[in-house]
Amino acid sequence: MTETLQERSPRVGDGEARTGRRRRSAAARTHPGLWLFPLPALVLYVVFFAGPTIQAFQYSITDWDGFSAAYQNVGATNFENIATNDDLFLGAATNNLKFLLVVVIAQTVLSLLLAVLLQRNSRSSTTLRALFFLPAILSSVSVAFVWKFMYDPNFGLINQVLGGIGLDGLKSSFLGNASTAIYWVALTQVWAHAGQLMVIFVAGLQQIPEELYESAALDGASQWQRFRFVTWPLIAPATAIVVAYTTIQSFKAFDLILGLGGNPPKGSLDILSTRIYTTFTNSRFGYAAAESIVFMVIIALVSFLQRRAVRLTQHGV
Repeated sequence: MTETLQERSPRVGDGEARTGRRRRSAAARTHPGLWLFPLPALVLYVVFFAGPTIQAFQYSITDWDGFSAAYQNVGATNFENIATNDDLFLGAATNNLKFLLVVVIAQTVLSLLLAVLLQRNSRSSTTLRALFFLPAILSSVSVAFVWKFMYDPNFGLINQVLGGIGLDGLKSSFLGNASTAIYWVALTQVWAHAGQLMVIFVAGLQQIPEELYESAALDGASQWQRFRFVTWPLIAPATAIVVAYTTIQSFKAFDLILGLGGNPPKGSLDILSTRIYTTFTNSRFGYAAAESIVFMVIIALVSFLQRRAVRLTQHGV
């Protein structure tokens, strides 16, 4: 009888355990009001990104001119023309590829070199970092007009300096030369943003422990070996950020191109963003929407390939 009463009577430990479980369960439940916090951001995303993207897909299969209420569904005709019968879009894509390669390689190398030279927090390094960063705070239109004066074949500063030191043979028309014009625009882009990306590399370099360099020096590693086996692998995250950001810059050089090449730019300076803009201004909204879709796919593909290349490079070092 006593044993039965003892078995039926609740134990203090069991009660505390049940109370603890109830408290944990209550704490684990999310208050419904918390779901209201991401709502404004979600609304903005839907209204300004998701909605226009869906509409772009809708317009891309039409011949809408952007003004009339009537338009026809043309299916994949716009995409077929872009792929097989649009020399202007192909030329803009080729120019964009040239621009991308020059800017990504030159800007990454130059910004890394500046960061390696100026990573110390001395007064001189800090001052030089500020000077190199200065062009990044200027608008792209301002940069374009400054360099348009520099590139002027008649009274531009570059040709004036070359003539003043007796190097008249190196004078050039710069933007007037169809075969090299896009490379001079790429040089302007590198000048404007190398200092900005230098700051990212400086932050990555300053996170590397000094003990690693001391150990490498004790093992007899040269300066190049220390950079290759210590610095380069440890700044992989910074490199990935710089390459991704530089790629986006290369595709968004719209205002720089218009500032240097006019509106609309000539064929030698036309890139994908300016080509799409010109198509819109010609009241071919359906075709421009199709070009925008292709542009988005190209950016996604290039970004994916670059991420893979950066990872393979870091693993192969």
